[in-house]
Amino acid sequence: MAVTTLDPKTALVVIDLQNGILAAPGAPYPTSDVLARNVRLADAFRTRDLPVVLVNVTFARDGADALPGRTDDGSMAGRELPEGWDVLSAELATGPRDIHVTKRNWSAFYGTDLDLQLRRRGVTQIVLTGIATSIGVESTARQAHEHGYHVTLATDAMTDMDAEAHANSVERIFPRLGETGSAEDVLALLK
Repeated sequence: MAVTTLDPKTALVVIDLQNGILAAPGAPYPTSDVLARNVRLADAFRTRDLPVVLVNVTFARDGADALPGRTDDGSMAGRELPEGWDVLSAELATGPRDIHVTKRNWSAFYGTDLDLQLRRRGVTQIVLTGIATSIGVESTARQAHEHGYHVTLATDAMTDMDAEAHANSVERIFPRLGETGSAEDVLALLK
């Protein structure tokens, strides 16, 4: 499917492009390529006075406030997080009107004021990007859809740690939540 339109009040929502996550290898796209595409998108949205939402995830350095519950992978169990891992990439060049959202869960909606910030600005559509496709981006896309936003997913401006997980989200989940396309498709509609 292709991106057909952007509403007059569309926001770019960038998920977890922060130092600790960008340091990991991405699949299928390198994190450096994803960051570069996001920088172009953020600049284009700012130029058109459209909201840019920069989301980061953080936990206490010792992981004490990480997501609760037993999991098979135990990804946060006993893991010490390095200083600055949760700082957004300096390349995103935060604009003076950007919205900053800090989350402690997968979705940028749960436990944050993201929905309130978007609704106060009259936003009806979001363009989602970031890392990881199958975790933070997909969780945020699901909740955006449930909140009634038009959802657009720039699938080459996101990546995962696993190419198969990325493909599953892009091919099976995202078409049920919104429209998918490339960063270039979104940039073309902004013109």
